[in-house]
Amino acid sequence: MYEATTHDPEHTRSLARCLGQLLDRSVVLRLHGDLGSGKTCFVQGLAQGLEVPETYGVTSPTYTLVNEYPGRLPLIHIDLYRLEGPDDADTIGFWELLGSPAVVAVEWAERIPEALWPPENIAIDFRLSDDERHHLHLKGYGLGMDDLIKEAVDLWRGTIKHQ
Repeated sequence: MYEATTHDPEHTRSLARCLGQLLDRSVVLRLHGDLGSGKTCFVQGLAQGLEVPETYGVTSPTYTLVNEYPGRLPLIHIDLYRLEGPDDADTIGFWELLGSPAVVAVEWAERIPEALWPPENIAIDFRLSDDERHHLHLKGYGLGMDDLIKEAVDLWRGTIKHQ
């Protein structure tokens, strides 16, 4: 598991941008955390790293449930906040979306039991410690996921040292 503390929204986007830049294949990101903890902000940075055109405004799909964006790798952004559980996920084609050739970022991922996620994924837990600081815990599941996280966090730390 890797930890990172961000101090403002741009800091959070910067970490995610580093991860997005390093992604070279489809992956599922499980985003856990309370309202306002930085999940959507993280997906915005991820979109930057995946080269989603700036003309696409990356916003939380709380009401649409799913937003899709073109990029170097396509990005599918899912919000499970309004779903009651795994059975409701069928109504939005959730299981098919998880198998898409894309980066799939899922907010409120805790609504789906651990055993139902694909074996290769990245879980990110967002904790808000005060108005400014967000603590992120990143853990990879499957071959190479922890190495990818380590490389992204190291790249991000090197980037913020040079600012």
